[in-house]
Amino acid sequence: MPRRKASVKRIRVDKKRKLHNLKIKQQLKKTLKKFNELLSAKNIEEAKKQIQKVYSSLDKAAKKKIIHPNLASRKKSRLSKRLLKTHTA
Repeated sequence: MPRRKASVKRIRVDKKRKLHNLKIKQQLKKTLKKFNELLSAKNIEEAKKQIQKVYSSLDKAAKKKIIHPNLASRKKSRLSKRLLKTHTA
């Protein structure tokens, strides 16, 4: 257990930030899951609406450094490819 005040506070702050980041990651996973379900159900119109929400949540998470910006970009690219592939097929 740390002895210094600053170390004790750092632990307290880190715990709060971890919970906050976890909440954002869970929300991101939820939106991705919903998008994937819409794609597998061949519900293209709803998937197009949902992809905007997915993009937004990915960008927000990347902006807050919760996920790496390149990860967000890669996911957006792959999701749009999947949407186009299902749309044309």
